[in-house]
Amino acid sequence: MSDDQIPEDSKLTTSKRRWAAEGKFLTGRISRPETERLPPGQHLVKNWPVLDLGQQPVISIESWRLEVRGLIETPLDLNWAAFQALEQSTMVSDIHCVTTWSRYDNKWKGVATRDLLDLAMPKEETGYVMLTSYDGYTTNLPLSDFAAEDAVLATAWEGLPLTRDHGGPMRLVVPHLYFWKSAKWLRRIDLLPADKAGFWEKNGYHMYGDPWREQRYFED
Repeated sequence: MSDDQIPEDSKLTTSKRRWAAEGKFLTGRISRPETERLPPGQHLVKNWPVLDLGQQPVISIESWRLEVRGLIETPLDLNWAAFQALEQSTMVSDIHCVTTWSRYDNKWKGVATRDLLDLAMPKEETGYVMLTSYDGYTTNLPLSDFAAEDAVLATAWEGLPLTRDHGGPMRLVVPHLYFWKSAKWLRRIDLLPADKAGFWEKNGYHMYGDPWREQRYFED
């Protein structure tokens, strides 16, 4: 599914565009992860809320693939067996959604992004990553953030396979940025020389998305 096929009139999508225009949830405070665990404007939840663009793609293990393309020495096209054969890592991290909920101590299992990059070998001029999901969703990241120490291509959460509504069979998790950057149902990773806006970034959201600086929305 291409970007122009993404359903843009769902209730959530319409609301989030309005929030960006209104600056909803902004507190004006700045906290730092080394001194505070909960970013400004966030509240803790015990459950894991489900947010998407109004559709959840059905992806069988047999048909699943992950492509890595762009400014790399070794393009990758992995099926599920090849992906599972890569080194597996377990990580625990907090997550913070731009809609103001946070959840502590999530246990993930999957492939560390650094291990995937070791296979692909980004070229020196690579600076950014564009993520594309099976539902057509896109989002952008600096390469350095995609390669963060606790970033993982997760296939399991709390000891169980990642469910479809939370991005299964595989999603990205980049804990130090707002969770819209952690693309569900990840299909393709493109390594780029320059930054490029993804879906929410084109619709009023910040290009970077640091929760501790309240980078929820686009800044002129």
